[in-house]
Amino acid sequence: MVKTAGRLSAARGEFGAELCRKGIHVLIALVPFLAELDRSHTALLLMGGILLYTSAESLRFLGFSPPLISSVTVKVLRDREKDGFALGPITLGLGALLSLLLFPPHAAAVAVYVLAFGDSAATLVGRFFGRLRPAFLSGKSIEGSLVCFAVSAFIGFLSFQDLKTAVIIGLASMLAEAFSCKDFDNLLLPMAAGLAVLVS
Repeated sequence: MVKTAGRLSAARGEFGAELCRKGIHVLIALVPFLAELDRSHTALLLMGGILLYTSAESLRFLGFSPPLISSVTVKVLRDREKDGFALGPITLGLGALLSLLLFPPHAAAVAVYVLAFGDSAATLVGRFFGRLRPAFLSGKSIEGSLVCFAVSAFIGFLSFQDLKTAVIIGLASMLAEAFSCKDFDNLLLPMAAGLAVLVS
């Protein structure tokens, strides 16, 4: 009974931390709005954010704790990140930055929205509700991949009102999310979504 209660408490804590992580993650969806106002300043803002976080995380890794950034980082670290450098926010910022630099505005916006919402939904569903985990997905779940497809396709349909384009965006995003390693889906997912927009 005590062990069960302890497991439930740990699961709730883990779910709460993941929700907090993904709450921060979806803030990247502000990038297309900011880019509409001023694309170059938005790119500079992303670069500054990446450099600021990298500096703070480097200090944390060396045993120092800069206020604000490190205190937030420590609360949302995954177990595998506690003794190392947490790359997630860096690849998140780089994914959005590369989308702005490499794609025209309509494709960049879809790429960032897929990164913000498709990846977040896939992680939450896959991590806490995913049961089907074939070896070729390296620990990821079929359920998470399907949710990534559904959310990304929905974003594509809202953006272009075209079912074929939506399906192509959904498939490209799902494959990139399913087969990318750990935090590097933050780079591969928006690149796949943006390219899918261009070829569809």
